[in-house]
Amino acid sequence: MIKEQITLEDFLKVDIRVGTVISSSLNKKARKPAYILEIDFGDEIGIKKSSAQLTENYETNELVGKQICAVVNFPTIRVAGVKSEVLVLAVVSNSAGTTLLQPERIVPNGDKIA
Repeated sequence: MIKEQITLEDFLKVDIRVGTVISSSLNKKARKPAYILEIDFGDEIGIKKSSAQLTENYETNELVGKQICAVVNFPTIRVAGVKSEVLVLAVVSNSAGTTLLQPERIVPNGDKIA
């Protein structure tokens, strides 16, 4: 069920980019298990942090080097003691857990998702 429709102009405001995870560690302060990720979005955006609930399907060591998709123009928020600067995108499934959205092929960090 679709909750609320948005306009094309609304969608175009969302800046989704590809980045590579350069470090991952357990966020010990999080109420729900989560990782602290450092993600390289290339020269234009740089390295950003995020707290992401990915512990169901991923270990910290397997996240490093993975390309992911994230919204990079959200306001920075504090999540369990972490300054979360981007929103990592994932599929949330009751049966399969949380699965990262990733490009099918390696692309330059910072490339836009259209």
